[in-house]
Amino acid sequence: MSTMTSAVDQKLDYLKLLVTELQNQNPLEPMEQKDMAAQLAQFSQLELTEEMNGNISTMNETMESMNTSFAGAMVMAKWDYARSMLGKDIQFYDEQSGGNLVGHVQRVSFSDGQLVLDTVVSADGVNQTMFNVKLDQVKGVQL
Repeated sequence: MSTMTSAVDQKLDYLKLLVTELQNQNPLEPMEQKDMAAQLAQFSQLELTEEMNGNISTMNETMESMNTSFAGAMVMAKWDYARSMLGKDIQFYDEQSGGNLVGHVQRVSFSDGQLVLDTVVSADGVNQTMFNVKLDQVKGVQL
Protein backbone atom coordinates (compact mmCIF):
# COMPACT_ATOMS: atom_id res chain seq x y z
CA MET A 1 0.00 0.00 0.00
CA SER A 2 1.44 3.36 -0.98
CA THR A 3 0.62 6.49 0.94
CA MET A 4 0.47 9.97 -0.54
CA THR A 5 2.42 12.67 1.25
CA SER A 6 0.72 16.05 1.40
CA ALA A 7 2.42 19.13 0.02
CA VAL A 8 2.61 20.63 3.51
CA ASP A 9 4.37 17.50 4.81
CA GLN A 10 6.80 17.64 1.89
CA LYS A 11 7.61 21.29 2.63
CA LEU A 12 8.21 20.53 6.30
CA ASP A 13 10.43 17.57 5.40
CA TYR A 14 12.40 19.75 3.01
CA LEU A 15 12.89 22.48 5.62
CA LYS A 16 13.96 19.92 8.25
CA LEU A 17 16.45 18.45 5.79
CA LEU A 18 17.83 21.91 4.95
CA VAL A 19 18.21 22.85 8.63
CA THR A 20 19.87 19.51 9.41
CA GLU A 21 22.24 20.00 6.48
CA LEU A 22 23.18 23.48 7.74
CA GLN A 23 23.69 22.25 11.31
CA ASN A 24 25.89 19.35 10.27
CA GLN A 25 27.98 21.00 7.60
CA ASN A 26 31.73 21.06 7.90
CA PRO A 27 32.69 24.53 9.24
CA LEU A 28 35.87 24.44 7.15
CA GLU A 29 33.85 23.71 3.99
CA PRO A 30 30.48 25.44 4.44
CA MET A 31 27.69 25.11 1.92
CA GLU A 32 28.25 27.42 -0.98
CA GLN A 33 25.92 30.36 -1.27
CA LYS A 34 24.93 29.42 -4.82
CA ASP A 35 23.84 25.94 -3.64
CA MET A 36 21.81 27.45 -0.82
CA ALA A 37 20.23 29.97 -3.22
CA ALA A 38 19.35 27.20 -5.69
CA GLN A 39 17.65 25.15 -2.98
CA LEU A 40 15.69 28.14 -1.71
CA ALA A 41 14.68 29.00 -5.28
CA GLN A 42 13.39 25.45 -5.77
CA PHE A 43 11.44 25.72 -2.54
CA SER A 44 9.91 29.05 -3.64
CA GLN A 45 9.01 27.54 -7.02
CA LEU A 46 7.28 24.64 -5.26
CA GLU A 47 5.20 27.06 -3.19
CA LEU A 48 4.23 29.10 -6.28
CA THR A 49 3.25 25.96 -8.17
CA GLU A 50 1.07 24.80 -5.28
CA GLU A 51 -0.58 28.21 -5.07
CA MET A 52 -1.21 28.18 -8.82
CA ASN A 53 -2.74 24.68 -8.59
CA GLY A 54 -5.01 25.90 -5.82
CA ASN A 55 -6.07 28.89 -7.94
CA ILE A 56 -6.79 26.63 -10.92
CA SER A 57 -8.89 24.34 -8.72
CA THR A 58 -10.86 27.33 -7.46
CA MET A 59 -11.38 28.57 -11.03
CA ASN A 60 -12.59 25.11 -12.10
CA GLU A 61 -15.07 24.99 -9.22
CA THR A 62 -16.33 28.48 -10.09
CA MET A 63 -16.72 27.56 -13.77
CA GLU A 64 -18.60 24.39 -12.86
CA SER A 65 -20.90 26.37 -10.59
CA MET A 66 -21.51 28.92 -13.35
CA ASN A 67 -22.26 26.17 -15.87
CA THR A 68 -24.76 24.59 -13.49
CA SER A 69 -26.41 27.96 -12.85
CA PHE A 70 -26.54 28.74 -16.57
CA ALA A 71 -28.01 25.33 -17.40
CA GLY A 72 -30.68 25.83 -14.74
CA ALA A 73 -31.50 29.27 -16.10
CA MET A 74 -31.83 27.84 -19.62
CA VAL A 75 -34.24 25.13 -18.42
CA MET A 76 -36.37 27.75 -16.69
CA ALA A 77 -36.37 29.98 -19.80
CA LYS A 78 -37.48 27.05 -21.97
CA TRP A 79 -40.14 26.13 -19.42
CA ASP A 80 -41.50 29.71 -19.42
CA TYR A 81 -41.47 29.77 -23.24
CA ALA A 82 -43.35 26.45 -23.42
CA ARG A 83 -45.92 27.62 -20.84
CA SER A 84 -46.51 30.77 -22.87
CA MET A 85 -47.82 28.56 -25.69
CA LEU A 86 -50.50 26.88 -23.58
CA GLY A 87 -53.94 27.40 -25.12
CA LYS A 88 -52.48 28.81 -28.33
CA ASP A 89 -52.24 27.43 -31.84
CA ILE A 90 -48.74 26.64 -33.03
CA GLN A 91 -47.29 25.75 -36.37
CA PHE A 92 -44.79 22.89 -36.25
CA TYR A 93 -42.95 20.55 -38.57
CA ASP A 94 -44.10 16.92 -38.60
CA GLU A 95 -41.53 14.44 -39.86
CA GLN A 96 -44.09 11.73 -40.71
CA SER A 97 -46.17 13.90 -43.01
CA GLY A 98 -43.14 15.87 -44.16
CA GLY A 99 -44.93 19.16 -43.74
CA ASN A 100 -45.99 21.88 -41.36
CA LEU A 101 -49.11 21.37 -39.24
CA VAL A 102 -51.12 23.69 -37.02
CA GLY A 103 -52.31 22.44 -33.66
CA HIS A 104 -53.67 23.64 -30.33
CA VAL A 105 -51.33 23.28 -27.32
CA GLN A 106 -53.17 21.60 -24.46
CA ARG A 107 -50.39 20.66 -22.06
CA VAL A 108 -46.66 21.00 -21.41
CA SER A 109 -44.82 17.91 -20.21
CA PHE A 110 -41.39 16.29 -20.06
CA SER A 111 -40.41 13.33 -22.22
CA ASP A 112 -36.89 11.88 -22.24
CA GLY A 113 -35.61 14.96 -20.41
CA GLN A 114 -37.04 17.39 -22.98
CA LEU A 115 -39.99 19.74 -22.81
CA VAL A 116 -42.87 18.56 -25.01
CA LEU A 117 -46.01 20.39 -26.08
CA ASP A 118 -49.00 18.03 -26.18
CA THR A 119 -50.75 19.43 -29.23
CA VAL A 120 -54.09 18.49 -30.84
CA VAL A 121 -54.41 18.77 -34.61
CA SER A 122 -57.87 18.69 -36.15
CA ALA A 123 -57.74 18.21 -39.92
CA ASP A 124 -61.47 18.17 -40.59
CA GLY A 125 -62.86 19.78 -37.46
CA VAL A 126 -64.06 16.42 -36.12
CA ASN A 127 -61.16 13.95 -36.02
CA GLN A 128 -58.35 14.96 -33.72
CA THR A 129 -54.79 13.66 -33.54
CA MET A 130 -52.47 14.23 -30.58
CA PHE A 131 -48.86 15.21 -31.33
CA ASN A 132 -45.96 15.50 -28.93
CA VAL A 133 -44.12 18.54 -30.27
CA LYS A 134 -40.61 19.37 -29.08
CA LEU A 135 -39.72 23.05 -28.73
CA ASP A 136 -37.26 22.94 -31.62
CA GLN A 137 -40.06 21.74 -33.94
CA VAL A 138 -42.16 24.87 -33.35
CA LYS A 139 -42.12 27.18 -36.38
CA GLY A 140 -44.49 29.83 -35.10
CA VAL A 141 -47.18 30.77 -32.58
CA GLN A 142 -50.54 32.12 -33.67
CA LEU A 143 -51.87 34.74 -31.32
